[in-house]
Amino acid sequence: MDWLSLPPLTALRAFAAFAEAGTMSGAGAALNVSHAAISQQIRALEEHMGLPLLDRHAGRGALTPAGSTLALALAEGFDTIERTVAALTGADAERPLQITTTPAFASGWLMPRLADFRAQHPGVSLMLDPSPELKRIEPGGIDLGVRYGSGTWPGLEAELLVESSIAIVAAPALVGEGAYDAPAQLTAFHWLQELGTSEASDFLAEHGAALDRSKGVTSAPGNLMIEAARNGQGIAVVGRAFVEADIEAGRLRLLFEDRRKKGYYLVTRPGVARPPVRDFTRWLKTQARAQARRADKPAGHGGGPPS
Repeated sequence: MDWLSLPPLTALRAFAAFAEAGTMSGAGAALNVSHAAISQQIRALEEHMGLPLLDRHAGRGALTPAGSTLALALAEGFDTIERTVAALTGADAERPLQITTTPAFASGWLMPRLADFRAQHPGVSLMLDPSPELKRIEPGGIDLGVRYGSGTWPGLEAELLVESSIAIVAAPALVGEGAYDAPAQLTAFHWLQELGTSEASDFLAEHGAALDRSKGVTSAPGNLMIEAARNGQGIAVVGRAFVEADIEAGRLRLLFEDRRKKGYYLVTRPGVARPPVRDFTRWLKTQARAQARRADKPAGHGGGPPS
């Protein structure tokens, strides 16, 4: 790196603070200096770079295209520095660990195991956000996510945690014991899907069928959807990992299975993680490996064959 070619750090910090605050006075308050000092540092930065960074004719706080590009790069760089320093010094260790995942994963996989994590790490506070929405994973906010998909989320690191296909299941009392050769045969039933998704209609559309709107579809949090399926209220679209025990016990019948997506991924930001994040991710992986070992053991299956 050519250190001598870089602008002074003081000027870069002043400009980054201004871009974040939107005003000279706001940036000055953030850095505990006067607004005049911020203005002076930004002018010095413009002279060093030979580029206008503020559009002084477009109103207070307006950045030029070059200024916007630099502001984005500085925000990412300073964020990385802040997270790394906090992780190394433990300054961020007391903040609760924030986790985002789907309601089905939270209720069907994570919650039954959390007592083990609390026993091992009693000092770590947790904030669990079960939602089908893809929440931002960012410094000072959500630390990690467990997401269903194929493992591609730009700017984030993803590691397969729980391999799981999509299962189409129903109570035997609802669908009987007869064979179903195509998903279209199931459109005569009411369907159940996780709240915030369109999994039922998506699955049927991929197999050349469509929901019968006269029969309706119920969207509910994952745990409620699975309970409704057990009670014979409809055909459910759910990760197989959450209903494996129900299938084995005969409470639910496996009608069809979609194996194209891998399963649930542990998703984190690149870089150094703070200690509670490291503890939790290590624990998650241990739990997932234990489940995979149990799944490898021969076991009988209930319900119909997958398609």
